[in-house]
Amino acid sequence: MKSFEKYKRLIKLSFSLVTILMMVTMYGYLWIGYYNKVILFPFFRRGNWMMIALYGALLVFFMKMYGGFKVGYLKKGNLIYSQILAIIFTNSFTYFQIAVLDKGFFSPFHLIVLTVADAFMIIIWTLAFQMVYVKIFPPRKMLLITGDKSDYHLMEKMNAREDKYEICEVINYRAGMEKIFSEIDKFGGVIVGDMPSHERNLIVKYCFEHSTRSYSVPKISDILLRSSYDLNLFDSPLLLSRNQGLQIEQEFAKRCLDIIGSLFGIIVSFPFFIVIAICIKLTDGGPVFYKQVRLTKGGKEFEIYKFRTMIQDAEKDGVPRLAAEGDKRILPVGRLLRRTRLDELPQIYNILKGDMSLVGPRPERPELAEELTKEIPEFPCRLKVKAGLTGYAQVYGKYNTTAYDKLKLDLTYIRSYSFLLDLKLIIMTPKILFLKESTEGVKE
Repeated sequence: MKSFEKYKRLIKLSFSLVTILMMVTMYGYLWIGYYNKVILFPFFRRGNWMMIALYGALLVFFMKMYGGFKVGYLKKGNLIYSQILAIIFTNSFTYFQIAVLDKGFFSPFHLIVLTVADAFMIIIWTLAFQMVYVKIFPPRKMLLITGDKSDYHLMEKMNAREDKYEICEVINYRAGMEKIFSEIDKFGGVIVGDMPSHERNLIVKYCFEHSTRSYSVPKISDILLRSSYDLNLFDSPLLLSRNQGLQIEQEFAKRCLDIIGSLFGIIVSFPFFIVIAICIKLTDGGPVFYKQVRLTKGGKEFEIYKFRTMIQDAEKDGVPRLAAEGDKRILPVGRLLRRTRLDELPQIYNILKGDMSLVGPRPERPELAEELTKEIPEFPCRLKVKAGLTGYAQVYGKYNTTAYDKLKLDLTYIRSYSFLLDLKLIIMTPKILFLKESTEGVKE
């Protein structure tokens, strides 16, 4: 594997280039052979190249956005799903683009056939390339160095990617640096768990000196530091952390996006509201909507709106708890709503009212937040911005991601906030709607 390691990025690039070339070529034949002959004002040489290049640019954008190029990083199924999703969005945009050029809507039949053909080619090409890739780059043999806290959840996650990682040995940092360094030399990578900074620094520096790949579990202070600004007023480098949340112009731009997005969402989702309401009503005759007190910016309480997915009086014992795997309280239609996250659609009205934002940390219940704060004192730090319908933790985490890891993701969003990041997370949200792993319940 080491002999090919330096060519790894080049091999991944070749996969991406061939993927794009195949898809663009198929569209090029369709455009020149059909659409350019039937539109009102046909294009000629440069115009045809421009249309094909525009299609390629759209495809690259959506592939990058949804992770369609992340061969060797995503699981095979996730990678294929990401690529097909990118193709669907690209061809959908192309349909409206041609409709504008032709000054009228037309039958989408040919683009639907193209999408099916693209999907077929993607599945064949990706599976074939993945087989070769795994042969060239087998799972990396890893050493896990654990800290005082249990790193079992981390080990469980790494083991879930047996195609990429193989944890061969586990050692605690208290075994001593001499023993740890001798073990590091036996493996192709090291996972550094949650341990005191002094020991972690020694291990990370040793890995750097010996060109050994290391994966470190970041502390909250690491997230705050790496998103700080470089200050070069003196000959000693300084890192500036303003720690004030969003600036006034950022809040204004974010609120404008919320108002426009929520109004658009209300119009588009209205048919879904009708169908979902009927399905819930027919299940047990109970109320369609469910209101619950949640927390938003600054710890302010508000009533969140959701479609009811559980039986009536699901918490009649007065004990608040998250939904578990196979939870019997969840209605049959509720399972579908939770899996696709459609149960959260009514929150569009919370966004329009100003209680929430389109993008932000998940709104927590006061009771659960209080319990989590006892265990994680930094938990309230996520309330420097409004709660969101989608967000960094919702896109990159799962429903059953630990509260501590969700906090890290939320803080990463707050410290890295930009208007473009909000747009990126909104565009990425459709991808997670149909990923089962993103909506898994917590274990009992």
